[in-house]
Amino acid sequence: MAKDLWVETYRPTTVKEYVFKDNTQRKQVQNWINDGGIPHLLFSGSPGTGKTTIAKVLYINASRDNGVEMIRKKITAFSETMPWGAFKVILLDEADHISPEGQAALRGVMEQYHASVRFILTCNYPNMIIPALHSRCQGFHIDKLDQDDFTVRVAEILADNNVNFDIDTLDAMVRANYPDLRKTINTVQMSIADNLLQKPVDDSGASAVWRMEMIDLFKAGDIKKARQLIVSKARADEYNEIYTWLYRN
Repeated sequence: MAKDLWVETYRPTTVKEYVFKDNTQRKQVQNWINDGGIPHLLFSGSPGTGKTTIAKVLYINASRDNGVEMIRKKITAFSETMPWGAFKVILLDEADHISPEGQAALRGVMEQYHASVRFILTCNYPNMIIPALHSRCQGFHIDKLDQDDFTVRVAEILADNNVNFDIDTLDAMVRANYPDLRKTINTVQMSIADNLLQKPVDDSGASAVWRMEMIDLFKAGDIKKARQLIVSKARADEYNEIYTWLYRN
């Protein structure tokens, strides 16, 4: 198995390669490219659905640098330099982690440099973005892929790498990680031995294994055992994510 991470190897680099939910969104993005200009954008959606992939130009991890000083030092300094082409584009990934004060400072930067800079914000939780930024950005929600399209994409990657797989094993992994395509691809790659897709057995795939078991228990109607499995396998700080995942699926 190749050492390269598949999530990077198969990260789309063109609109044609990107798997959109529908043609309406594909046409919208293509129109921005054809016109040679974009508005300020706010990409929202679940983790692993491709927000950063479609937006990535200049990467600043807002979940780490999330205060007013980050806005003043990094973004303002970059915004003040001369643009190349019509304007510069700044991507703020996980912008919902920027503090309210930092977001307020960002609003000022967006206003001051509107003629030469465009901002693309991505977030998992758009309600964490202050109204002043919402009003300055065009919202663009990236919905989860249909589960069949999701499975087909992972199967294509396996076939491209000459990996044999049982459809039931692949389907179980998809159900355990859907709608996070990034996590699914990582789990699948780490679960290959002798060019065959295996059920994950190491720590990196442990979550997928017990989630598969949890799915089977719920399908069998054994709610008590499913709850006991969650309590025994999940950390307390994972409960919210797990129940959100259950709700989505």
